[in-house]
Amino acid sequence: MNISLRQLRAFLAVARQQHFRRAAESLHLSQPAVSRYIAELEAELGLRLFDRTTREVVPTDAGRYLESAIGRVLDELEGVLSHVHSESERKRGKVHVASVPTLSAGLMPRCIADCAVRYPELTIQLHDQAQTLVLDSVRGGEVDFGVAIDPPLTGEFDIEPLLRDPFVLVCRPDHSLARLDKVPWRKLQGQPLILLDYSSGSRRLIDHALASRGIEAHVVQQTGHTLTAFRMVEAGLGISVSPALAPPPDSLVTRPLTPQESREVVLIKRRQRSLSPLATLVWDQLQALTKH
Repeated sequence: MNISLRQLRAFLAVARQQHFRRAAESLHLSQPAVSRYIAELEAELGLRLFDRTTREVVPTDAGRYLESAIGRVLDELEGVLSHVHSESERKRGKVHVASVPTLSAGLMPRCIADCAVRYPELTIQLHDQAQTLVLDSVRGGEVDFGVAIDPPLTGEFDIEPLLRDPFVLVCRPDHSLARLDKVPWRKLQGQPLILLDYSSGSRRLIDHALASRGIEAHVVQQTGHTLTAFRMVEAGLGISVSPALAPPPDSLVTRPLTPQESREVVLIKRRQRSLSPLATLVWDQLQALTKH
């Protein structure tokens, strides 16, 4: 049986008004449109719902039964739909976003600031976490969505590419490699390296970039945060490879690594789970930021 809400609303209006023109006016429709909906409904049900005369429109016994049965149901449905619509329109509440540390520092502050201007009643709660914890938080539903680095394609997540972030060399200004405008990856052979540990989504990409060129990495320190790595570089313990979105302090310099290798920054959410209207605002804002 193929019966639409439009047909039922038209039927209820005619039954209550007992007049096609007045029913059409109450629905902001034309009278022919209301007549067509009633005809379609009667054809679908296989029975007459109204007795029509030149002076009035009176529900039949079947029409009266239908009116009493669906009147309250339609009123309740209108209320439910109105509530859902108002929920989609409101912009008050909290959105939880998990992000790896380099993006928490390099990308999320601008997003949070822009959303504060656009949606002052919206709060973004940032969960600054290692890549493995970002994936766990999204998987477990602890956050609305995550910002991650090249997550494994396990089928657990819906993934939306956001941007590509190139890797750069980070060193002290007095280091010999600082004199080069661009630093070939092969120049890292034999250099003491301070790299992020394997909780980072970037580490396996850096390892692959080195190994694919036959460079034997001389890793002297591994850290959980880029700031710690930068402090070690400042202390003269070695050089580092870092994403461009995680700029070091002014005491250090960066140089592009050639050929360029980059990491893919993505938005992730649970597989086939719709974002709330509020989370969609933040998701869309991140996409807009990276397109400029």
